[in-house]
Amino acid sequence: MDEGILDVDLLAFERGDARARDAVVDGVRRSLANGFVYTSSDLPVDLLDSAYGLLQRFFALEPDTKRRFRAPGASGQTGYTEVLVETAAGSDHPDWKEMLNWADPLPAGHPLRLRFPAFYPEPVLPEAAVPGITAVLGEFHRAIADLQRRFLRVIAVGMGCGDGFFEEMVREAPTLTRALRYPPMAQAPGEGHVWAAAHGDINLITALPRATGPGLQVRVAGEWVEAAPPEGRVIINTGLMLERLSNGRIPTGWHRVVAPPGATDERFSVVQFCHARPWTVLAPVPSCCGPDQPQRYSAISAADALEEVLYRINLLEN
Repeated sequence: MDEGILDVDLLAFERGDARARDAVVDGVRRSLANGFVYTSSDLPVDLLDSAYGLLQRFFALEPDTKRRFRAPGASGQTGYTEVLVETAAGSDHPDWKEMLNWADPLPAGHPLRLRFPAFYPEPVLPEAAVPGITAVLGEFHRAIADLQRRFLRVIAVGMGCGDGFFEEMVREAPTLTRALRYPPMAQAPGEGHVWAAAHGDINLITALPRATGPGLQVRVAGEWVEAAPPEGRVIINTGLMLERLSNGRIPTGWHRVVAPPGATDERFSVVQFCHARPWTVLAPVPSCCGPDQPQRYSAISAADALEEVLYRINLLEN
């Protein structure tokens, strides 16, 4: 029988005894069979409140003002993206959402930035329109990235690796934070659009610390179910990079965002995509392969995997 999405305690893994750690690892392993898990966190509530408040101020600006913060050529890796641009792979209709993207920049001479400039663009944030937003969003980004790095330690143990397996892989990676506004569906131009069509993320894991309303649905045992985490929990879902590294033992968490029937409100959320560094070679780890589970995936670089997905979702720019 499918267990659905479980609620685990990251802090127990970090602070508890061996029995508590084992229980968390087991819960994460079972829940991620569906690609999703809920977790406790120590994220500061006042930081979440400040970040979400500033972001809602930005999205309330006039369209022409928001367009000033687009970043042409950045393939959606920084700055503002308008509605009806990103399109889920396989969908005939672009998503009914707008986005603001940001990351923690690397120094101009850093070898990762020199070799992969498309993944480390010059940051574009709406400081001129919403004073103070840059500092708050930077702190927010680093707090969520730290939470994801810590959660990957649990996943690494569940994969049969050392708990520090992902540390080097995610250090200075092009991890991306994305704020999303889903406008009321009554304003959508015609039929066929949804807030976000069904898709799987490309990265290792994704964290969703808060949303202002329902709409996120996840696929469990072939059925779409509403994601309904307990108050204060963070939603973690898995991506294609982790599926490849785990040889399919941890599948990608498929999800969509659909307005509830009769809903008239807009919806806000913020997610963070935890990536591997672009030069990482994504190949199944030996602990996830064996006579009863032969290697399913060949090796590919994280950069190539990301570029392919950006192309398929209509974000890759020349």
